[in-house]
Amino acid sequence: MATGEEIAPALQDSWGDFWFFRFFVNAAGYASIVVPGFLLIQYFKRRNYLETGICFPVIKSCVFGSEVKSVHQDDGSLPPRAEPTESSTARQVFKLLSCAAGLQASYLTWGVLQERVMTRTYGATEADPGEKFKDSQFLVFMNRILAFTVAGLYCALTKQPRHGAPMYKYSFASLSNILSSWCQYEALKYISFPTQVLAKASKVIPVMMMGKLVSRKSYEYWEYLTAALISVGVSMFLLSSAPNRTVSTVTTFSGIVLLAGYIIFDSFTSNWQDALFTYKMSPVQMMFGVNVFSCLFTVGSLVEQGALLESLRFMARHSEFTAHAVLLSVCSACGQLFIFYTINQFGAAVFTIIMTLRQAFAILLSCLIYGHTVTVVGGLGIAVVFMALFLRVYARSRMKKRSKKLPLGESPVQKV
Repeated sequence: MATGEEIAPALQDSWGDFWFFRFFVNAAGYASIVVPGFLLIQYFKRRNYLETGICFPVIKSCVFGSEVKSVHQDDGSLPPRAEPTESSTARQVFKLLSCAAGLQASYLTWGVLQERVMTRTYGATEADPGEKFKDSQFLVFMNRILAFTVAGLYCALTKQPRHGAPMYKYSFASLSNILSSWCQYEALKYISFPTQVLAKASKVIPVMMMGKLVSRKSYEYWEYLTAALISVGVSMFLLSSAPNRTVSTVTTFSGIVLLAGYIIFDSFTSNWQDALFTYKMSPVQMMFGVNVFSCLFTVGSLVEQGALLESLRFMARHSEFTAHAVLLSVCSACGQLFIFYTINQFGAAVFTIIMTLRQAFAILLSCLIYGHTVTVVGGLGIAVVFMALFLRVYARSRMKKRSKKLPLGESPVQKV
């Protein structure tokens, strides 16, 4: 592995390789679609375009929707969760183990492949050092096109609630989602995978801040306490990694900025989707609506830059990359379906525990496969982070049990 001093020139061979330039170019591509769309929506709203015609159903669905909202937000987010009974305990245990195995297999494979694609070369021989794949946006497009296909087939084959949300409202979550995914892929060029996993675990802090800003939510003292513990643990890990100047542990300024971008965009995505669930819809409908716009934005930007053909040529040159990119997309799409099914069957608390364990396993697997080193202080920081996450799950489950025992007319403080 190269040293930290050797990586800097390679990362910035030209302006085209600098992440900020690529981010600006991508954003310009999205703007070329968003701005005309925004102007059209404003035009139809000013005209109150609700008259019959060949384009009427499309315009009504995209701009106006049915505007029917559910009485309670939870009504549209998930169908009622089936409670396990004593007669079906064995089946419930089997379902739980299957969900846990599916989530772990999907996202651990996804994490390993993500690091492989973004940090290693393809086509290397004794005479040729090979080449790295640089376009993170193409990987986002690959993930979204498969997720769109899977969600579309699922909606077509199963009964779904009557859709009422204006389609354009999905574009906000879609735009922030593809930007957060792009930052996530791009950050691996500058920081180690364990650092990224811990940063993702700490996103509860900006999610709380965004929740107060977007949804006006209130929080309990234990939520602030666990958020502070997560911050302390992440800080311990990052500071302990600073003296080791290898590619596997160095945390550059660019990496920090990209991680901050990922957390901010992802926090907005979750809060905006939470607000959209006030319309009566299923999670798979949400997945379909968001990925429709994600495919539109990414393919439009790739075509405008000429990067789509270049990425396809890279796939043609390196069959190993093709297999990795396809498997990456399959794991992402299957993982989303496992998420919906697990929450529906066992609730958010069980799902959070499974995914928290997955983050710990991901760090361990990355260290074993790619040789990342973790100091004693860094290991303690990781332990503090996961202790805080489990404490958060425990406190939330206790609060939910207590809220069920409250007399009618009393309600606890709203949580996220």
